[in-house]
Amino acid sequence: MASLSARSIIASTLLGSIPPRLPGRLLVAFAEEFGVQAGTTRVALSRMVDGGELARIDGGTYELVGDLLERHQRQEAGLKPAVMPWQGEWELRIVPAGARSSADRAALRRSCLHLGLRELREGVWMRPNNLPSDRLPIARALVDGQTQRLTTVPDGDPAGLVAELFDLDTWAGEAHRLSNLLDNADTEASLARGFELAAESLRHLVSDPLLPDALWPDGLRATRLRSAYAAYVRSYQARLSSFFRSELAALQ
Repeated sequence: MASLSARSIIASTLLGSIPPRLPGRLLVAFAEEFGVQAGTTRVALSRMVDGGELARIDGGTYELVGDLLERHQRQEAGLKPAVMPWQGEWELRIVPAGARSSADRAALRRSCLHLGLRELREGVWMRPNNLPSDRLPIARALVDGQTQRLTTVPDGDPAGLVAELFDLDTWAGEAHRLSNLLDNADTEASLARGFELAAESLRHLVSDPLLPDALWPDGLRATRLRSAYAAYVRSYQARLSSFFRSELAALQ
């Protein structure tokens, strides 16, 4: 796992906090665990405020705003996924003909992927219709504004369409690798090393396509990774909370 920049440490720490808000002095102290100097972290905090990624509130506390806050909401939705019983229908999104800016196209692609949609061909996005319509409202509003929504029941075996849209073998292979790392993690490893493993595992969990159980090939579901991650994070968060308490006590 590659070393992290001050910005990445700040963002990832707040993304893993509920609510996504921490005193600046704790963010500085935690970044030092990664070998990042205090001055470098303070510069990164200032730049993130100027860039609309953080807001500085009373008492020198920083909280996520903008795109990072939306990312935090996606993480929460990915960790506690709400799915509906699947009735065999698929959500179909069709992009109307006509010129669109490159920024609009890129924003649509990102939002479709966040909603678990995959592109069957240019301008046609699909997924099983088993996710609530109020999930990720910001992404949903953008996709609603640029596409026509239909529901359909495709002909043929839905497993074949899933295989065409989703690379489940690759996803499951990475989930298996991360599950093994989490199950066998050294509980005495440095906070920095443990943090990187937790962040890597969380990113992969959030990318879970959340397919109906009937469309997952045997043995490829995310169940094991979710269980391993939850157990690991409980232990790691206890260590991190102890570190933060010690830092706060030292500053008083």
